Amino acid sequence: MATLLLIDSSVFPEGGSASRSVTAAFRTAWEEQHPDGTVIHRDLAADPLPHLDGVAASAGFSDPATHTPEQQAAFALRVELAEELERADAVVIAAPMYNFTIPSTLKAWLDQVIIMGRTAGETPSAKGTPVTVVASRGGSYAPGTPREPFEYVQNYLEAVLNGGMGLDVDFIVPELTMAPSNPAMAELVPLYETSREKALREAATKAKTLAENLAA
Repeated sequence: MATLLLIDSSVFPEGGSASRSVTAAFRTAWEEQHPDGTVIHRDLAADPLPHLDGVAASAGFSDPATHTPEQQAAFALRVELAEELERADAVVIAAPMYNFTIPSTLKAWLDQVIIMGRTAGETPSAKGTPVTVVASRGGSYAPGTPREPFEYVQNYLEAVLNGGMGLDVDFIVPELTMAPSNPAMAELVPLYETSREKALREAATKAKTLAENLAA
């Protein structure tokens, strides 16, 4: 049976979160194709992971036979996260832009799941797994816009997910999400609505296509 790993990181609930609405649309389309499949859902806002510390980091670079009890406990979480990634036939990650970058909870997940010699390195264990990143943002950081130089979400995640972990990364970018609530952006509401609808369509289409490819 097909397995989808879904990572949400918005601090807002689905009704108030642009990224969660898109990941939900992705999940719905995926489950329509795989009603008997498995969805592993990590809500990093509701259930945040601990940030990587010296104990967990050192455990990743030492022989498990030499681990202290503290290292064993810390490394067990990292192994659990790595196994979730390795089990997944596809991954969808919500990565809203907060202060020009990804949420700290998502960074914590990345720091924990990246294990050199396993999920990263010369032969990453999940290499080639398709990953769809929902990179929502309150404004526009598209090429040619004034804020293009401050786009650190897609650039970073492309580097770490593809360059570091060998995953097959694609992006859905709902933008101008602050327009409905910011009077200064009122004239941009139609563009926001167009971007939102496009993102929802892309999520459903990508999920369906990935699911169909697995079934082929």
